[in-house]
Amino acid sequence: MLADVWLVTNKDLRIEWRSRVTFNQVVPFALIVLVLFGFALDTNRAVLRAATSGVFWLTVLFVAVVAVTRSTMIEISDGARRALLLGGIEPVAIYFGKTLAIAIQLFGVELLMVGGVIFFFDATIASWPLLLATCVVATWCVAASGTLLGALVANVAARDTVLPILLLPVLAPVLIAASRAFDDALGVLVVDGWVWLGLLAAFGIVNATLGTLAYGTLLEEA
Repeated sequence: MLADVWLVTNKDLRIEWRSRVTFNQVVPFALIVLVLFGFALDTNRAVLRAATSGVFWLTVLFVAVVAVTRSTMIEISDGARRALLLGGIEPVAIYFGKTLAIAIQLFGVELLMVGGVIFFFDATIASWPLLLATCVVATWCVAASGTLLGALVANVAARDTVLPILLLPVLAPVLIAASRAFDDALGVLVVDGWVWLGLLAAFGIVNATLGTLAYGTLLEEA
């Protein structure tokens, strides 16, 4: 199954690499959002620093909507989803493959965004291990939820508007926990970021379990 997971991941990443959507559209969008938030909060540098974590992860959620929408479109175009099933690939492998592809893309964007908040928000990193661990775990949570909900709305005519309505509320716990962990990593608040990271990990396990159980049914109904 691991070979099938990588096959799906590699397929999605190759498509994105050739289309350059992530680097030509998603990355500029994320940086523009950061800059706009910076302008909106620049009346008080202390407020700007305090809001850095929330702004960062709210921007990640906006980017995730774009990435999940793109990933969903890849599978519904030209019967690609049906071709994967007919090719003998297990639905769970498709789920984890697409989740991993989205996570890799988001993580790459997040690394650039970390540089953005350091430059634009004058942020300082108090704990790089906590910051990177939070990015990895939170990104997995976002990708796992997005892949499952993307399959759910794949055949909905208004999926481009329905997906954000469903996805953003589901990811509210990720926004809260990741922001608190980032507050600790940036030295903004005295909180135990590793505890919040543990909550993120639990949320990711729950999402992965739901995806494993439900994704195959969603594919068969598509």
